Amino acid sequence: MPATSTARTARLGLRATPEQETVLRRAADVAHKSLTDFILDAAYQAAEQTLLDQRLFMVSGSQYKALLEMLDRPESDNPGLADLFSRRPVWAKK
Repeated sequence: MPATSTARTARLGLRATPEQETVLRRAADVAHKSLTDFILDAAYQAAEQTLLDQRLFMVSGSQYKALLEMLDRPESDNPGLADLFSRRPVWAKK
């Protein structure tokens, strides 16, 4: 979590099982952090990773080249895709 001098004013609430609380408290103790800091740090890192996974793709040079070549190719008929798009969506039925 980035270091900042901004005061924590947003309030988050959560419920946990007794087992979850025990594990979180033990892990916070091992990390020499308060329970709040431990949970916030872990949640913040997971949130950042989730967001990065949605927009950042790490590939090798050869994979990148293959992707660009695929994107540059002219489109071709795809009977399966045409069939899929010809069907009425499940959520639109009734």
